Amino acid sequence: MRHVPVLLEETIRLLQPERGGLVVDCTVGLGGHAEALLEASSSLRLIGIDRDPQALEMAEVRLRPFGARVKLAAGNFADLEALLHQEGVEAVDGILADLGVSSLQLERAERGFSFRREGPLDMRMGPGRLTAGMIVNDYSETDLEQVLREFGEEPQARRIARAVVRSREQKAIETTTELSGIVGKAKAGRGRQRPGRIDPATRVFQALRIEVNRELLGLEALLDQAVRLLEKDGRLVVISYHSLEDRIVKNTFRDLARGEVDEITGRTRSESRVIEVLTKKPIRPSEEEVAANPRSRSARLRAARRL
Repeated sequence: MRHVPVLLEETIRLLQPERGGLVVDCTVGLGGHAEALLEASSSLRLIGIDRDPQALEMAEVRLRPFGARVKLAAGNFADLEALLHQEGVEAVDGILADLGVSSLQLERAERGFSFRREGPLDMRMGPGRLTAGMIVNDYSETDLEQVLREFGEEPQARRIARAVVRSREQKAIETTTELSGIVGKAKAGRGRQRPGRIDPATRVFQALRIEVNRELLGLEALLDQAVRLLEKDGRLVVISYHSLEDRIVKNTFRDLARGEVDEITGRTRSESRVIEVLTKKPIRPSEEEVAANPRSRSARLRAARRL
């Protein structure tokens, strides 16, 4: 499997690997971005983190030619500071986080991420107890509706939750295609599928994946730690794939770039600014990239520099 990294040229330009130093790829995945960064500068060192053991195994093979310049670590980027401290690292020159589900996870049916491939309702990106099957079969109708509404921005969350509960009363819902079929029937006749529209199950599967992996809480923790770990002039690049992630990155960057407000004068104290935002608007993939890699369609890249 050859991973096609999203927004690769833009990522390289903003991280400036030619400066050398140490860069952390918080979601090394199959190693596409990491490989390009290491090829761009012989003086660059890289730590690659991932919670997915299968991804780390494949990244190790891909990045083996770079020898001692690469260190791979298993873990969740929400624990970035602790993971780096274990490696004796207190500060870094660049941080990359390519969020969302990987090609490896989507294409392996047994991982349960794709509604197009029959597999168990799992969706765990790494070690963990909670699975999508537990959410679908054990959450109350109210809690399930909240997950679909909050994490999937699903307008028919109540209708779908009701259909899921009704179905599981007959038998447990065990597979991705079974759940997709229930969702499709629940939404039938309510905004029928037209060419160009997303699959009816897309938002539901997104919501379950986010709940299983606590993705939004992890992103907030990552951003909080990243700004503390970056050296002066260090670069942070985050690639997100849906509005919930992008909103967190946008708002966090805005607050850190604005700095603290003086309670007496109401003015921003410029000396309290932490970062400079390098992307006034999110960078989106070109038409050519989307045509070559359709999964890049929803990608949004934001970058910042540590002051």
